[in-house]
Amino acid sequence: MKNKRKFSKSHYDYLKKYRTKKILILLTQIIILVAFLLLWELLTKYEIISSFFFSSPSKIAETIGEMFRSGELIYHSKITLYETLIGFAIATGIGFIVAFILWYSDFLRRVLEPYLVVLNSLPKIALGPIIIIWFGAGSKAIIFMCILIVIIVTIMNIMNSFVGCDKQLIALSKSLGANKFQIFFKLILPNSLKDIVATLKINVGLSWIGAIMGEYLVSKAGLGYLLIYGGQVFNLNLVMTSTVILCVLACVMYFAVALFEKLMNKYYHS
Repeated sequence: MKNKRKFSKSHYDYLKKYRTKKILILLTQIIILVAFLLLWELLTKYEIISSFFFSSPSKIAETIGEMFRSGELIYHSKITLYETLIGFAIATGIGFIVAFILWYSDFLRRVLEPYLVVLNSLPKIALGPIIIIWFGAGSKAIIFMCILIVIIVTIMNIMNSFVGCDKQLIALSKSLGANKFQIFFKLILPNSLKDIVATLKINVGLSWIGAIMGEYLVSKAGLGYLLIYGGQVFNLNLVMTSTVILCVLACVMYFAVALFEKLMNKYYHS
């Protein structure tokens, strides 16, 4: 028989309070959302605000149903989700590798850091015409725009996390004979895990911004295209519906990153 781990009463009380607090937070979030939707619906129903300009939850739900039955919901969502995920993955992967190289080489970091700051401050939308010329009016241009917005932030955040690791712990590791790769994988990476996950969470939002911005420029399909089209024909129900779908997809992606965080914490603390 397996031995059950025994905890003190105070530890059980702490776990009970922690679970209760999490449930309370979740219930509060749900109540706020439901109250907001109910208030929105009532304000439009009694014409306190115009449903033409602000739409309403019932009209959004109706539009989602129509788009689902026609296949437009899956089609446009799939296109934007594909562009976002590809841009997110490429930018995060390359950003992590570049951050490692800049941490490894102090000379390169000092040389390139000012350029990274300048590139990060550059308004990416201004490069739209150049990106279209380079990659054409298609998904490649949209993905590149997404990468451009995400990659510099990734490099700077992760690099600063690597560089900011406790110098005394690094010196102790060196005195024990650890080489630079061992220091990185055994010390730097575990200590930077929270900052890496925080960067991934930021990248979720930035990648959606990049994809929608790219679709504003060149797309003929996708949620960004629906936003533009809905605005052009004054179909605010379509605009608000596209916005809601974007929020839902972004939430799913965010929770995927949160799950990754739990798995990493479990791996490094097991």
